[in-house]
Amino acid sequence: MTIKIIIADDHPVFRFGLRTLLSGEADMAVIGEATSGLEAINLADSLQPDLILMDINMPDMNGIEATRQILQHHPAIAILIITMFEDDTVFTALRAGARGYILKGAEGEETLRAIRAAAGGEAIFSPAIAQRLTRHFAQTPAQTDYPFPELTPREQEILNLIAQGLTNNAIAERLALSPKTVRNLVSNIFSKLQVTDRSEVIIKAREAGLGQADM
Repeated sequence: MTIKIIIADDHPVFRFGLRTLLSGEADMAVIGEATSGLEAINLADSLQPDLILMDINMPDMNGIEATRQILQHHPAIAILIITMFEDDTVFTALRAGARGYILKGAEGEETLRAIRAAAGGEAIFSPAIAQRLTRHFAQTPAQTDYPFPELTPREQEILNLIAQGLTNNAIAERLALSPKTVRNLVSNIFSKLQVTDRSEVIIKAREAGLGQADM
């Protein structure tokens, strides 16, 4: 059975390298290439791939937001993040629904194994990313009762970053979201918590124990 693949990356040289790698595999076929997040969404709608290799930093819309939107309409598509970022962006990608997260510097065989695993329903990570996940869950205590249950998980995440003192732009960069999306979510937080300015929401969040890194 052939795995139908879309490559979503704005770097032509990298797309060429991936396409060349995949062309030698009898069970894989590249059916489309996207150079932006919006283009990836449109191709997912029209081509119905089995798997998308998704970069994070792309024009129009980043790959994580594109992942979130694609999976809202096509939950059966496996999305494998392939990026240079060896950081906590992996957690944002997982929350968006990505099936796996591998680094662009991975060997060809590692990439091929990851594609087959993700297409088969497994979660897959580069060794360095798997170690980061292991350390995170070993060091982070389980969160039970969140102090603001009226907030969505995304709003809770952003509130914690606000309490750490991050600006909207810094939050957008940390979570790979657009500044407009962050502004809208911050507005929702203000409304739900019945606060009128940023200093008030920071005080309220810190009094509840928020604002510590890696929450």
